[in-house]
Amino acid sequence: MLKAGIVGLPNVGKSTLFNAITKKNILAANYPFATIDPNIGVVTVPDSRLEFLEEIYMPEKTTPTTYEFTDIAGLVKGASQGEGLGNQFLSHIREVDAIVEVVRCFEESDIIHVEGKVDPIRDIEIINTELIISDLDIIQNRINKISKKVSMTKDLQEKLEYETLKKSEDCLLKNIPLRKLELTKEEKLILKNFSLITLKPIIYVTNVSEEDAVIGKNKYTEEVNQYAAKENASVIVMSAKIESELSELNDHDKKIFLEDLGITNSGLDKLIYATYNLLGLETFFTAGKDECRAWTFTKGSKAPQCAGIIHTDFQRGFIKAEIMSFEDFKEYKSEIKVKEAGKMRLEGKEYLMQDGDICYFRFNV
Repeated sequence: MLKAGIVGLPNVGKSTLFNAITKKNILAANYPFATIDPNIGVVTVPDSRLEFLEEIYMPEKTTPTTYEFTDIAGLVKGASQGEGLGNQFLSHIREVDAIVEVVRCFEESDIIHVEGKVDPIRDIEIINTELIISDLDIIQNRINKISKKVSMTKDLQEKLEYETLKKSEDCLLKNIPLRKLELTKEEKLILKNFSLITLKPIIYVTNVSEEDAVIGKNKYTEEVNQYAAKENASVIVMSAKIESELSELNDHDKKIFLEDLGITNSGLDKLIYATYNLLGLETFFTAGKDECRAWTFTKGSKAPQCAGIIHTDFQRGFIKAEIMSFEDFKEYKSEIKVKEAGKMRLEGKEYLMQDGDICYFRFNV
């Protein structure tokens, strides 16, 4: 399952946000290291298309697509040198697919700031520096291990590994995260083995007051926007406090609460969509009387690979995929009418799956 890791300095609203995400009541205390083990919560990806399929098919069960959020305890300056609970947490971040960095963009005298005052850019740079030092340590250890051997070898792959590591080291020494480095396909494959944190895509969540969440910005979020623009990163403005209140409500009350605030989408929904897009993910559906289900696939996947997400036998014995687009189904409201309109397609092994495809896989094992 896909994993996104939530990081941030202590007291920025990380655990409050995580509680809202998972509706689990994780200890949200006003002091560093309230969260010691990485807490894992599974979120469902909201999708109105699945709701529509459910209305038409009235299945016995409906299964949305999901992914994991991991709440990683508050990092502090010096974490890469083992400060706070440093290395333990850095190892947890290595296991995630994307990073969600929560940045404090609210003033609140009751909640102490670990660095004394609110300054989102300083906070981002403290964390990014810790992650850079941690990656640098891994890369330099590997360089030291193989440099002697490389000077004597004729093996092109070993030379390429060494050159890729040196290129990465230069980047990190300039305090630049590796996701900003231009890498070839081969270089990316080499670095994949090291689970480097700064290669992972990142989203910044600016945690603001309730009033600023309604406006959608404040002076601090503008600073974060400018910073994030330099690395093509997304910024989500939200109030962890509002999200926490929303998580206690049912869907109907949630809608009314948001309307009263004048907000269309909850910050959490925006974050879920943004993380999904950041990782290049899309959704296909299977639908019938037994179950309507959303499945996650990586953009650019072919039909047999997507069949394999359901069951390995489907991929092994793949013959054809019967496919209709969600848009066509929405227009005609039944499979029979989609077929009559000539909109049902039979696709083979080379078909590139599209977001919103409704599929029936033919296979023979």
